[in-house]
Amino acid sequence: MAGTKSFDEIVADIRSISARKELILEEIPAPQKLAPFAFAMTADTDDDVATARFVLLHDPAGQEGWGGYFRCVTFVRAAVDHEMASDPMVANVGWSWLIESLEKFHCAYVQPSGTVTRVASASFGTLDEREDDSELEVRASWTPTNAQAIADHVRAWLDLLEHSAGLEPIPEGVTPITRSNLT
Repeated sequence: MAGTKSFDEIVADIRSISARKELILEEIPAPQKLAPFAFAMTADTDDDVATARFVLLHDPAGQEGWGGYFRCVTFVRAAVDHEMASDPMVANVGWSWLIESLEKFHCAYVQPSGTVTRVASASFGTLDEREDDSELEVRASWTPTNAQAIADHVRAWLDLLEHSAGLEPIPEGVTPITRSNLT
């Protein structure tokens, strides 16, 4: 197809993304058996409040279950307060953060699927001194329909991580001081 990017060009676009200073990006080994081409990365907040994974899969022949040639697979986990974790609507909120992030970056996609899980833990016995903790996990996948703009899907994933971690949005028109840690 004329005018389309190769998988290597798409990965180069992803590697060129600069994250805000609170996020640490790292390229990791991608799963090898899910598709002929794959790329994977992690993102963590510098305060260890949240962590995330992003995998881009590509099959030039397409895969029926994807409804296309690419598939974004994501995971975001963030610590949340107990009140938020006990809110029965928090799962809907977590999913809406994903959809809003995709919309914010004008990501064209089909076949979204996923789960949002809330976990609250209390420790007992010899672990009694540990503080109780609560987490929110968003696991999702979707099929981008515009190979030219897949880097925007990564930006949306980072935006989801920022929401989940409770990072303040950067006002429009303000350029954040960033560090590009993707290696």
